[in-house]
Amino acid sequence: MKKWLMVAALAATAATGVAQAKEWKTVRFGIEGAYPPFSWTEADGSLKGFDVDMANALCEELQAKCVIVPQDWDGIIPSLLARKYDAIIAAMSITEERKKKVDFTGKYAQIPNKFIAKKGAGLDFDNLNGAKIGVQRATTHDKYLTDNYGDQVEIVRYGSFDEAYLDLANGRIVAVLGDASALEEGVINKDGGEAYEFVGPSLTDPKWFGEGMGIAVRKQDKDLTKQLDAAIKSLREKGKYQEIAAKYFNYDVYGK
Repeated sequence: MKKWLMVAALAATAATGVAQAKEWKTVRFGIEGAYPPFSWTEADGSLKGFDVDMANALCEELQAKCVIVPQDWDGIIPSLLARKYDAIIAAMSITEERKKKVDFTGKYAQIPNKFIAKKGAGLDFDNLNGAKIGVQRATTHDKYLTDNYGDQVEIVRYGSFDEAYLDLANGRIVAVLGDASALEEGVINKDGGEAYEFVGPSLTDPKWFGEGMGIAVRKQDKDLTKQLDAAIKSLREKGKYQEIAAKYFNYDVYGK
C-alpha cells in the first residue's frame, strides 16, 4: 500500500509539472585570481577582489556556505563542466559562443575594453603594420583582435595579464588589449604607471564583448542560475552591491 501511495505521489508531481528546486547549502565559485581589481592572489595564496567579495555576498544572500576555488583562465569553463565548482565569477563576458556551453545570470558588471601602451608609442590604428599586441588567451579580447586586426598585427597570447604586462614593460610587445579597469589597476595605478596610457578606440561591441559580465553556471543547474540572478538583483536593491563596487571602482561598474 505504501509503495502504491509513493508511486501515485510521484505521478501527481509529474502531471502537475511541479518540482522542488535544489537547496544550495554550499556554492563553490571558480575565480581566476589574476585579474585585478576583479581578483588577485595574495602572497599567502588567498584570493581578494571584487569577484571574491561578490561571491561571498551572494552566498550570504542565499544563506549558503561560500567556497572559493582558484582556477587558471584557460581551464575555467572545462573545470566548471567537470564539477570542480558550481559557478564561475571571473569577469567573464556573456557571449553567444559561451552560451552554447554554459548558462549565465544577468550581468553583474560591464566595462569598456581598451588598448594600453607606453606613452609615445605612436600606434596608428589605421595602419598597425605588424605591431605585436598582447592579449590573454581564449578571451573576448583575443577573439576581437583576431577578427578585426588579425592580418595587421602579430597577436601574442598569454596565460594571464601579468605575463602580458611584463612583456609590455620589457618592450617585447607594444600594446595590450583588455578591459579598462583591469589595465588601469594592473598597469596605470602601479609604480611606474605614469609611463603608460590608453590608446586607440574604446570597445564595447556586443558581437565580441557580449552583454556585460555574468556568472556562468552549468546548463543543468538552472535553479542555481535563477537563485544567483535573484541574489544579484537583491544586492543592488539593498545597496550592498554599490557598497562593494565602491571599494574597487571610482565609476559605475554596472553600467546601464
